[in-house]
Amino acid sequence: MNENNNQQHKPLRKIEELGEFGLIGYLTGNIQVKNKSTLKGIGDDAAVLETDEKVSLITTDMLVENVHFDLSYFPLKHLGYKTAVVNFSDIYAMNGIAGQFLINIAVSNRFSLEALEEFYTGVKMAAERYGVDIVGGDTVSSQKGMILSGTAVGYAEKEKIVYRNGGRPNDLLVVTGDLGAAYAGLLILLREKETFLANPNHQPDLTPYAYVVERQLKPEARKDVIEWFYQNDIVPTSMIDISDGLSSEVIHLSEASGYGITVYEEKIPVAQETAAVTEEFNIHPVTAALNGGEDYELLFSISQKDYDKIKDVPGFHIIGHYTEDPGAFLITNANEKVEMKAQGWNAFFDRQKKKP
Repeated sequence: MNENNNQQHKPLRKIEELGEFGLIGYLTGNIQVKNKSTLKGIGDDAAVLETDEKVSLITTDMLVENVHFDLSYFPLKHLGYKTAVVNFSDIYAMNGIAGQFLINIAVSNRFSLEALEEFYTGVKMAAERYGVDIVGGDTVSSQKGMILSGTAVGYAEKEKIVYRNGGRPNDLLVVTGDLGAAYAGLLILLREKETFLANPNHQPDLTPYAYVVERQLKPEARKDVIEWFYQNDIVPTSMIDISDGLSSEVIHLSEASGYGITVYEEKIPVAQETAAVTEEFNIHPVTAALNGGEDYELLFSISQKDYDKIKDVPGFHIIGHYTEDPGAFLITNANEKVEMKAQGWNAFFDRQKKKP
């Protein structure tokens, strides 16, 4: 009797104690795959299902107003575009090509028909740009705000699927594009919002910050990189897209493989525009790259035998390598070895991303 009472009065745990990835592991740790057609379930950028000729990739992503986006500075057309692109990016992170997209939306009655039309215009623009068919979805009412959920379906040949766990010692770690720009754009948008709230007559001039603001409001997925892999007969040993910051993604790859990864600070690519913004906010540009997130660049590893194929490719940056000993470490410009920490976006702790 007393034992039952103790169980009934046991304090309930808060979700934020686990964080986003801890929660996923807690809820899904005991799920067992039963169907032979399920080649990969939970634990990567997309699920992998076997079909007759190719395997299917399925991924989903949810965005919630005032948690993932703020409509005071986020145009609805851009939001629709981003909602689609972040899903496509997960398909490309598996070395697949996105083919279909479903979009679910819950909105309150404060949204007009014209507002929803503007949102869907952005979704259609993304689908057109990436050659993806919009094949379904659902629209329902919400008591407050906007909730979005997208599901992307993609395809790839079974032997070309790339998982997070494939990296091996001496593999080279490569990142595309530049990092930290989306976070820099967010810093600017949040600053301008605060200025506007203090003075509604303020008219922001975002022209000097066009590059970083666009990286935040209208990101692009790296389909072009996957097409380059196909054309040059390269299959990365591991891959992930950078949605939560470089540190978090490096740790994901390291833990998935069971091997270590060393990253060199001097090799991390940061655009001049990003560095200029971080200087304004007294933030080290590499800090923005490590912890900012939402760049949607690809982080992948390759065997050293493929080095000659990628060494001169514009926009490919070799930033480190896999090691025998586990753990993810950063070699600073001062030649100090620092353990990398996952300090990027946490959906159950941070609110409206990281504020300055």
